[in-house]
Amino acid sequence: MSDLLERLRGRGWRMTAQRRVVAEVLDGDHVHLTADEVHARAVAKLPEISRATVYNTLGELVSLGEVLEVATDKRAKRYDPNAHRPHHHLVCAQCGSIRDVHPSGNPLADLPDSERFGFTVSDVEVTYRGLCPTCASA
Repeated sequence: MSDLLERLRGRGWRMTAQRRVVAEVLDGDHVHLTADEVHARAVAKLPEISRATVYNTLGELVSLGEVLEVATDKRAKRYDPNAHRPHHHLVCAQCGSIRDVHPSGNPLADLPDSERFGFTVSDVEVTYRGLCPTCASA
């Protein structure tokens, strides 16, 4: 059973066939699919699943904190099931592929008090941009 499915079962989330398929599609490391990609993969497993069901399920998973909604630039939102392990993202500026990265250090601690402007900072998101090996070699 996938980590996401285990977490959802542990929360007592009602596991319909449609919800299970969406969770299975999202499972894995470095998964950052758009809603349309989730739908296409879900249809391959469960042909009768509707686009609305996929969108609604993604919304529920985000609301539950089990999936992160990732927006990079002006591209479509992507859904990241790696919601329980702190990480940052490495994004290809050309094709938009995304990888989870876990650099050492604490970026929250790296922000000096003089740059916080009185804010109580509770979270930080870091996005590294560059070219993936495929785009760099093209």
